[in-house]
Amino acid sequence: MGDLLRQTADHPNAEIVAVCDEHPERMAEAKRNFGLRDDQVFTDHRACLEQTKPHIVILCPAASKHGDWVEKVAPYGTHIIMEKPFAGSLAEADAMITAMKPHGKLLTVNWPLVWDAGQQTAHRLIQEGLIGEVLEFHHHGGNRGPLYHGADKIEKEPTAAEKAASWFYSQSQGGGSLLDYMGYGTTLGTWHLGGKVPLEVTCAWHTTPGLEVDEHSITAIRYEFGLSKAETRWGTFTDPWTFQPQPKCGFVLKGSDGTISCYDYEPTIRVQTRARPEGFDVPVDQILAPNRNPVEHVIHHLETGAPLIGPLRLDISRIGQQIVDSAFQSAREKKTLSLLP
Repeated sequence: MGDLLRQTADHPNAEIVAVCDEHPERMAEAKRNFGLRDDQVFTDHRACLEQTKPHIVILCPAASKHGDWVEKVAPYGTHIIMEKPFAGSLAEADAMITAMKPHGKLLTVNWPLVWDAGQQTAHRLIQEGLIGEVLEFHHHGGNRGPLYHGADKIEKEPTAAEKAASWFYSQSQGGGSLLDYMGYGTTLGTWHLGGKVPLEVTCAWHTTPGLEVDEHSITAIRYEFGLSKAETRWGTFTDPWTFQPQPKCGFVLKGSDGTISCYDYEPTIRVQTRARPEGFDVPVDQILAPNRNPVEHVIHHLETGAPLIGPLRLDISRIGQQIVDSAFQSAREKKTLSLLP
């Protein structure tokens, strides 16, 4: 939420009209960072929406509460940007789509990795046909842990009590590295694969003693044409936006005529083609407005009707959610499962 508030504050055509949380202490940092007045800080979402009448609501609730909050906000006739993941389950994602339909407003899901120049550069090269038809994606995603960074990515060390109190570490609230991070791999992977849908999923995870949820998962995803992989981890040695851990966080994409590796936040991506099998580096594109962050991208879409970038489309995000749900169930049952419908 800190990142999204910063992007809103910096946008020339947007302003933060209010923040709202049932626990006021959780808003203190944002109130201070963004110079908000007391009358812009709410604990009652109804009062917040009725008094400020926002055009766009940015939601960052617990994954298991995404559906609840869309149902609460949708009747106020506002567009919604939901911070990833799409939802806590596929059924919840579908309920969110249904809740928005009567009001004719936009619901979109923000996947922060979309705004990394490496991802956008890789997708441009795919669209240009540089590596042929994409047949595999291999994703490793994660960071040191969800409580190691506050607003504006200020670093801090979480206590055991903070972990115990956080939804990220609560099984009933949709916590765990798989539900937090796997959607990155499955949703952006689906984007790079051109919307293809897999056949079956096999997942295994590791839970740390004393915690309810997984901190590491590995999923094999079978398509008609081959296998892809998504790995999630809380507890990387470093955060990828400061120093890339080993193994690196990011994607390797295999096509019929070449490969691309695009690791998070790096200045170049690596390409192999049939003409140049030894490989070569491609500097990442300079990403300009309106493709630098979700706030400016969504505002541009609403103002001009320009299409949303792939992972922000609900059809792409829904396929990603299908794979996540299937993986979660596979890990619980310890067996391969057909993709959930």
